[in-house]
Amino acid sequence: MTVSAVDAASTRVFPKYLDRVYPSIDRGEGVWLHATGGRRILDAVSGGAMTAGLGHGVGEIADAAQTAMGDIAYYYAHHFTNHPQERLAARLVETAPEMAKVRFLSGGSEANETALRLARQYHVDCGEGTRWQVISPAQAYHGGTMATVALTGRPNFQAPLGPYLSEHLHIPPSTSRFDPTGGAALDALDEAIEQAGPENVSAFFCEPVSAASLPGYSPPDRFWEGLAERRDRHGFLICFDEVVTGMGRTGGWFAYQSLPITPDIVTIGKMLGGGYMPLAATMCRQPVYDTLASGSKEFDLGHTWDGAPLSCAVGLAVLDYLDRHDLPGLAAERGPALLDRFRAALAGYAIVGEVRGRGFLLGVEYVDPRDGASIPPDSLGIAELIDACALENDLLVMSTHPNADGYAGDQTVFAPALTSTDEELAEMIERFARSVEEVDRTVRDRLANGGTT
Repeated sequence: MTVSAVDAASTRVFPKYLDRVYPSIDRGEGVWLHATGGRRILDAVSGGAMTAGLGHGVGEIADAAQTAMGDIAYYYAHHFTNHPQERLAARLVETAPEMAKVRFLSGGSEANETALRLARQYHVDCGEGTRWQVISPAQAYHGGTMATVALTGRPNFQAPLGPYLSEHLHIPPSTSRFDPTGGAALDALDEAIEQAGPENVSAFFCEPVSAASLPGYSPPDRFWEGLAERRDRHGFLICFDEVVTGMGRTGGWFAYQSLPITPDIVTIGKMLGGGYMPLAATMCRQPVYDTLASGSKEFDLGHTWDGAPLSCAVGLAVLDYLDRHDLPGLAAERGPALLDRFRAALAGYAIVGEVRGRGFLLGVEYVDPRDGASIPPDSLGIAELIDACALENDLLVMSTHPNADGYAGDQTVFAPALTSTDEELAEMIERFARSVEEVDRTVRDRLANGGTT
């Protein structure tokens, strides 16, 4: 017997939230999810994790997977290479000519942990074995492994894993709320470098445009220029997490290409597999590779599915589709109008603060409606209300609830597939604005009745 929804207590699956009921999705078609029982849900966040950037049901991607599946089942990448892996690496370097080498992995957490290990190995092979400390913005998300959880400076997110995490250093994010010029973040970076000791700093790790934790935000050019100067002065590497922003999401192939800085290591994922296959990559510049090649001559890291021919064949098909339809260019071209329409639809709601973004990665930050500016009380639970209300309106978005960490209020990520039509985008915005209106009214009523402080 098929059921339209499953609650956490009755399923044998171990879900994320243990007090929720989960709709059962039968299939996807473009930006629509078809649930058991006939319900149609409009997907405004590319599968929920900003991954299905081509939408659902692209036949040629499935065809590429089927063809590759008939060639070979599996082998370990430490022993052999394969044509899909070689071709995909070469194509990626064409789109990111600042990079030289590519290591393929299964997901963003693996890619970011690989970047950490690569930075560490680089310094060891340089004869700088004391360099291990990483500095990163506090309001961030880089993955779910112990190494990547340590990269964020959000105490609420890290608890109760603290005993297992490396004690890296974090700086306050350079946001329009706290630091619109980027100067305070640079001062904090100087203090962190001094605290660690310049000779002990391995890398600065960040997103060029933030995604899940501070959606759609990028520091001003002054910060990037200052970061590049400090790299040159102190000798650490710069690692960019482009797991979300890479492959066209923010307009252009990579977000870093529009910034006044070139990173040493870049990670990508999500849209690299298009939601059709788990696939990610860590890329590095030639000097990083050359240091290992002339030093230890080994990068001893392996995951079971690194460089698997099936995954890389799908990645090639995704890249071909993005290139053939110029989806990165279209995201750059359509993004400003999308942001304008998004802002206009949300104007006037008391809980809505900053609405920002680049390309097809937009973010809404919520505020306390009593003053229209400050971070709302944690107890209001705006993020949860937004997601629930949106789903009632048959719209999928993703919201975050970082209030307890003090760097940002509740936020929503709006990251539709790059293939969304103007009509579909308009429908997403209309449903989202309707959801915000309902939550805005609920929150103001609660505060007026003294129910939440």
